[in-house]
Amino acid sequence: MAPKAPKRVVADPAAEAKAVVGELRAAGTAQNRAGMARFAITGDAAGVSLAAMKPIARRYRRDHAFAAALWRSGLHEARILACFLDEPDKVTSSQMDAWASDFDNWAICDGACLHLFVATPFVEEKIEKWAEDERQFVRRAAFSLIACYTVHGKTVPDPRFLPFLDLIEQGASDDRNFVRKAVNWALRQIGKRSKTLHCPALALARRLAASDDKTARWIGRDAVRELTDPVRVERMASR
Repeated sequence: MAPKAPKRVVADPAAEAKAVVGELRAAGTAQNRAGMARFAITGDAAGVSLAAMKPIARRYRRDHAFAAALWRSGLHEARILACFLDEPDKVTSSQMDAWASDFDNWAICDGACLHLFVATPFVEEKIEKWAEDERQFVRRAAFSLIACYTVHGKTVPDPRFLPFLDLIEQGASDDRNFVRKAVNWALRQIGKRSKTLHCPALALARRLAASDDKTARWIGRDAVRELTDPVRVERMASR
């Protein structure tokens, strides 16, 4: 097997970002752009699949300045790469707020939460702050971050997740599609994290399922269905 090529060190972040943006635009297709539009991935997008972006990301070392330059380009795919390539220990609280303000679709919101924000020390602070934000994708980011944190915060004690159930209950009446789906995702993930969290999450799901509010009722019923699935319950009991 041939040895792996060494990862590039970026000497000029702005110039390298410009070159990558050009590469992405050349690789994009109208068919992919149409497909992205069907899944509500809007904004400036080249139409490059995630599978095609990963080899580009693997060429580079993590680089905070390069990631910032990619983000500033505004291109959807370049921003996804920025989430892969930024250095979590160099990400600041203000950067997270600024990037969240730029979210214009669910994919970049969830990508930033999953691949970058969840590895920063500001996770719980941002969850609480963004859950109160009226902007659709900033609020979605709060609940997407909860869902990601339940999986990736492996050393976080379970009791730290209990206050998020209050945020979920407060957000359960937001009928905007991309918010309600993230609220539902967060509730299900907390309930599946551990036997300790399963009971309070299921209790909330049942309470929401009985709500007079249509959105809360949908969130609750869907979560109850998953959290009472015998296969899932047995799997959790065996942990």
